[in-house]
Amino acid sequence: MSTVALSIKGMSCQHCVRAVREALEAVPGVAVSTVEIGSAQVTVDPAQSTAEAVAAAVTEAGYEATAQAG
Repeated sequence: MSTVALSIKGMSCQHCVRAVREALEAVPGVAVSTVEIGSAQVTVDPAQSTAEAVAAAVTEAGYEATAQAG
């Protein structure tokens, strides 16, 4: 398991937080730790997903995400 920290642009309210959390929870192998305005932290099972896939899910939800694996 690896921890991924996301920097997310475009979030401005709790609706955004909920939309990002739902997008992250839909990615196989991802456990969401925290989602706040502007950031998120998740744990990724490398056998099921990647940091890039996590960032892509947030982008598909309409936000700009940059992932840094920890």
